[in-house]
Amino acid sequence: MSIFGFLRRDPLKLAEKQYAQKLEAARDAQRKGDMALFAALTAESEQIAAEIDRLTESR
Repeated sequence: MSIFGFLRRDPLKLAEKQYAQKLEAARDAQRKGDMALFAALTAESEQIAAEIDRLTESR
């Protein structure tokens, strides 16, 4: 571990933040009645969730 190792971003935390943002955007799209955008954002959030699972298992 280097001296500046603490400055590196944790990929798990970054993925969790992206996941939360996608879910909020999907919720907002659903509330506005844009089901196509809701479906697209939900699919993207599922891909991020799979990445979170992969990162969690590799630890």
